[in-house]
Parts: sequence; structure tokens; C-alpha cells
Amino acid sequence: MGWIVLALPLGYGGFLAWQEWVYSQSLSAVTVSAPPSAPTPPAPRQYTPEAIATVLGFATQSPWVQSAEPLQLRASFVSSRGVSQALLAGAQSTRFYAEGERLPSGSVLRRVEASHVVLWRNGREERLTLKPASKHVLPVSGTPGAASPAISLHLRPVAEQP
Repeated sequence: MGWIVLALPLGYGGFLAWQEWVYSQSLSAVTVSAPPSAPTPPAPRQYTPEAIATVLGFATQSPWVQSAEPLQLRASFVSSRGVSQALLAGAQSTRFYAEGERLPSGSVLRRVEASHVVLWRNGREERLTLKPASKHVLPVSGTPGAASPAISLHLRPVAEQP
């Protein structure tokens, strides 16, 4: 019985060694063929910055297109923090619009600058400029010859004024 305990693992080990030898012989008999040569890929095309800017939704360095919107830019408030706003006057109303807000005509206020706003209309950027004021913002005095009170260059409390 003692020899079976020793012969059984030795026999099984010999069997496994024989299977490994047969397997390695079958691998060497198989000829390895070279992989088929793939066609060389075409050279990468050079992309222009204008094309990349268009894909990402940025404006190219082309001249500005004047907006055909029936709006007038009355004022612009540019903020370094928060949202900048523009006062736009249309045929029916005048109101403030924030960046990213949709206008009544369907355009979008894209950017607010000090002298103009940029609108996104029909898939392109358009510029609406601030018109120079043709009249005074504050009403002019009705009596041109009236003497104005003496104006002090220094600020004084109300109690000390003459």
C-alpha cells in the first residue's frame, strides 16, 4: 500500500510532463505566418485655426458683420465679476438683457463689451454698436441767460452753505 501512495503521484506527474511535451511539439510544428501588411495610413492633414475655431463655436478673425436686428444699443454695463448687461431698445420696449439671454427675435446676446454687443443670429456672430448720443441725456435749462448760482470747487456740509 505504501508503494501506491508513492507511485500514484509519480505516475500522474509523468502523465502531465508527457502532455506538456506533446503540446510544445504541436506549437513548434505550426508555422507562424507574417501578419498581412496593412496599407499605410494617409498623412494627417494640417488643420487651420479658423476651422478649429468654427467647430468649437468661437469667432474667427474675420471682419465684424453689422447686425440686422431691429434693436438699438442704448447702454452696456460690463462687469468683471458676474454677468454683464446691455440696455436694448426695440420697437415695443426697452429692457436690460444679460449675457446668454434670448432676445425677442430669437437671437442670443453672446457677449457685452463697452462699445458694442455681440449677438448670435442665424449661426453667426453679429455686432450691434453703441450709437453716439445725438441729444443731451439731461435736459438743458430753458433760460439760457439766467445766472447760475456760484459753484464751489469744494464740498461743504449743507449747514455751512450760504
